[in-house]
Amino acid sequence: MATLTVRNLDEDVVRRLRIRAAEHGRSAEAEHREILRLALAGDNDPMAERQRVAERLAEFRRRTAGRGSPSAAELLRESRAARLNTLAGPDEDG
Repeated sequence: MATLTVRNLDEDVVRRLRIRAAEHGRSAEAEHREILRLALAGDNDPMAERQRVAERLAEFRRRTAGRGSPSAAELLRESRAARLNTLAGPDEDG
């Protein structure tokens, strides 16, 4: 396999690369390889894009599993109740 050295990068670019790598659970070097692969792999293939999105979604679901987050319906109900309470004032019974 070939080696590529990149010199004279802005510190901000390196920092963002490290952050992005951490978000994806990879080393900065592995993230750099993935960025290059994606940039040069012909992103015009819709099936490849779907596969990448599916993989990212699966990884997100794996990382957030078991957190007990409320459902969208629950959040909507709470939001509506809070707005109603703000507009109408607190309920005298509660």
